[in-house]
Amino acid sequence: MDTEGVVAELAEKARVIRRHIIEMLGEAGSGHPGGSLSAADIVTALYFKEMRLDPTRPDWPDRDRFVLSKGHAAPVLYAALAERGYFPTEELATLRKLGSRLQGHPDMKKLPGVEISTGSLGQGLSVANGMALAARLDGRDYRVYALLGDGEIQEGQVWEAAMAAAYYALENLAVFIDYNGLQIDGPVNEVLAPEPVPEKWRAFGWHVVEIDGHDFRQILAALAEGRHTRGQPTAIVARTVKGKGVSFMENRVDWHGVAPKGDQIVQALKELA
Repeated sequence: MDTEGVVAELAEKARVIRRHIIEMLGEAGSGHPGGSLSAADIVTALYFKEMRLDPTRPDWPDRDRFVLSKGHAAPVLYAALAERGYFPTEELATLRKLGSRLQGHPDMKKLPGVEISTGSLGQGLSVANGMALAARLDGRDYRVYALLGDGEIQEGQVWEAAMAAAYYALENLAVFIDYNGLQIDGPVNEVLAPEPVPEKWRAFGWHVVEIDGHDFRQILAALAEGRHTRGQPTAIVARTVKGKGVSFMENRVDWHGVAPKGDQIVQALKELA
């Protein structure tokens, strides 16, 4: 398929994933729409173009791994896994309900395709490091991808892990920073400014790519650049819009962890039709 066709296909899949996010959060009555919607294009590119996966064998040793470090964005991961065929899309309606495999944060013991249980912010990169290093020690060629929030990189453990990844030259590791500029308490730069973000990752020894996190051409190009980088892990600083795709959620911090209701659901789905 040509580049235009790939981009169109990914854009359509991202639209479907965003609809799933709105529908499941509306049904649950709780959850995190803002950061799920901002990461939808990144996750779509990973699951429907980049990563080597076999949904019929979630434990396949040579599969690529994905770590959702910002675990509260579980709806975007669940939607992608369902669309990729790990479980029926009908199960998405059980989000956050008693007995469901789809809880507020991913649970690796319950849901196929979830590589690690996440939710305590700052820990995911350390786990991704371990997976990437294990590939080297085991002589396997799989790649590891992680998604961190921009508020999350205020955690000290992230920078310990960043230092370790560069020290071990984990060239099979690529990390996205979902830089939407907002966290639960307000604008990231007013809570604890992490800037200059690209320069900090470079200073820690990473190969850094800066992109528009909603441009599939840029996302795919950054991933390809990471695959061809030797001797360094890759950090992809993706500028995104919190609540992307739903006008009344975009760039609004109050949609960090509040589910849409009634007419809001109707309007959001109309905009994503």
